[in-house]
Amino acid sequence: MLEYLLTILLIIVSIFYIIKSFRRKSHTRKSRPVRSFGKWIPISFQAPLPVPYPDWSIEKTCPLLYRPFKYGPDYFITMGIRRLDWNDWIELDNEWKIYHKEKLSRLSQDRASDLCKTAPEAYDGALETMELLSQYLVHRYPSLFQYEFNDNEKQIRIKATGEIYPIKSDDPLKYASLLIQDDLAIMIEGSDGQYYLKAGSITIPGFWRLRDKFNMPLAQIHISGDVPKFQEKLQHSMERYFQRMSPEHPVIRHNYFIQTDGELAWSSSIGPEDTFGIGWQNAKPNPSIEKIHFRSERQTLRRLPRSGAILFTIRPYFIPIVEMVKEAGVPGRLASAIRSWPDDVARYKGKIAYEDVLLKYLDEQQEQQCKNGIEADNSKSYPY
Repeated sequence: MLEYLLTILLIIVSIFYIIKSFRRKSHTRKSRPVRSFGKWIPISFQAPLPVPYPDWSIEKTCPLLYRPFKYGPDYFITMGIRRLDWNDWIELDNEWKIYHKEKLSRLSQDRASDLCKTAPEAYDGALETMELLSQYLVHRYPSLFQYEFNDNEKQIRIKATGEIYPIKSDDPLKYASLLIQDDLAIMIEGSDGQYYLKAGSITIPGFWRLRDKFNMPLAQIHISGDVPKFQEKLQHSMERYFQRMSPEHPVIRHNYFIQTDGELAWSSSIGPEDTFGIGWQNAKPNPSIEKIHFRSERQTLRRLPRSGAILFTIRPYFIPIVEMVKEAGVPGRLASAIRSWPDDVARYKGKIAYEDVLLKYLDEQQEQQCKNGIEADNSKSYPY
């Protein structure tokens, strides 16, 4: 009798959850109307306003220590995305003035039109970017930004410099990128379901140029850049992810590179920025350790609810290797990570240009840390 009652109860519970699941899916379908590729239906979603960054200071807040590499011998190629807290969308620190000065300089040069451009079909996404970004910044960093009005036109003022930028303009992405330490890129869905790079303010990219990738679909951007294993392991999942991405769920990812010069905006080691044949084949081998830098990128992705554009923010972090090796356990972990790179990853990251000098130095520094009794800090969520 007891077994019979338990069976009946299990059936009832199962039916309940099936009905609940069906209703949830039905509600989702109603809230997300079916649409054709390239035709976005605006959504009324509004991201929560961020809380002010605790004790943020343009003089004292140091860059966060992102070290997105792990011990070998295994090396996995994945999209590497994680959920992003709305409060943490944009990170600013005491290097803001350095980045801002570099961006202003480059956007005043003859090459400015190659660094910042917006196709007509991406203008709505660019304007929405400026609106959302300025709203975020005045709440997250109130000591640096504030709204102002001129003849009822909303503007944003940078308190540290006195600059005032319009929210609505002919080139909203240019002004948006000057507010932050990130570059910006906007992908627009085409009628074929692919996402195309249709707008960008790419002023401090290090290794790539907007003019080379503009109007390209997502897959071709990666294939033309010889991204390792993209077609085999990443293309299908990435394209599906972009098509399904919703405004409610922003994500974040990190990557890293080694750079054999100290130039934030453009790595001259791979060739002059305005020439055709850029690449690691141009780099002089075995640079001095003082020239070698660690470059990492913090990338966020979010779907913009009004325009349907997908917005990338790309924040580079840049530090000399001779400074980074002072961190506990980092020399050994980085050396192990570099040694774990497969051949195609090693070519992509230019390993042959610096491996002899860098690996020898990292090994020596890790050995010295061990002799000094310095242990790695494992208290943080590894490896970020």
